[in-house]
Amino acid sequence: MKIRIAKFIADSGMASRRGAEDLIAQGAVSVNGEKITSPVTFVDDNDKITITGTPVQQRTDTKLYMFHKPNYTMTTTDDPRRRKTIYDVLPEKYKNLKYVGRLDYKTTGLLLLTNDGLLARKLTQPSNNIPRTYVADVIGNNLSKLDKARSGVTIDGIKYRPMDIEVMKNKKLRITVTEGKKNEIRIVLKHCGLPVKTLHRISFGPILLGKLPVGKIEEIDKKTIDVIVKTLL
Repeated sequence: MKIRIAKFIADSGMASRRGAEDLIAQGAVSVNGEKITSPVTFVDDNDKITITGTPVQQRTDTKLYMFHKPNYTMTTTDDPRRRKTIYDVLPEKYKNLKYVGRLDYKTTGLLLLTNDGLLARKLTQPSNNIPRTYVADVIGNNLSKLDKARSGVTIDGIKYRPMDIEVMKNKKLRITVTEGKKNEIRIVLKHCGLPVKTLHRISFGPILLGKLPVGKIEEIDKKTIDVIVKTLL
């Protein structure tokens, strides 16, 4: 499958996507011996890509990490509003990692990071049905309204899959989704008359956040990565 060249370069770890676009604009990138100046160029592993003569190769040693995302941090490399990002929190040696999906500004908990862009894309493909579990504290007591979310709803023309929702002893909700649409839990629960006060992700597939402290990062063992990869389309 061909992908945009900036994404290909970012997946290799040689530059961020924005950095790759800057290199392309500077004429530093060549595809099959020809310099390109537009990021709207599609390539795959069969193309020979170089940056100032250095070959760009896809990573072979896949690394996967879990990060405990703090509250009030953006899952992005750069925020136009100058809000703190996860890369302001991460130690320097992890700043080239790619995030797997996003947690919004006020959502805390488990965020996966990797050096493998292809793995990141596969982990977020809805067709792979990877369960993500969250704990939500909501405003309101009429929990019978959750049946809408459990059945699946369409809001503003967007269809949301059924959610697995368990009411915990402390009245918080344990919610598992498999799709990963932007802000889906907040949007669906608000539609059900139960707006979210706090949202915290505790698992992604077989990976559990456990007691990892806020703002800390931990590498996932290769055995777990292999188990995950075998389930992906």
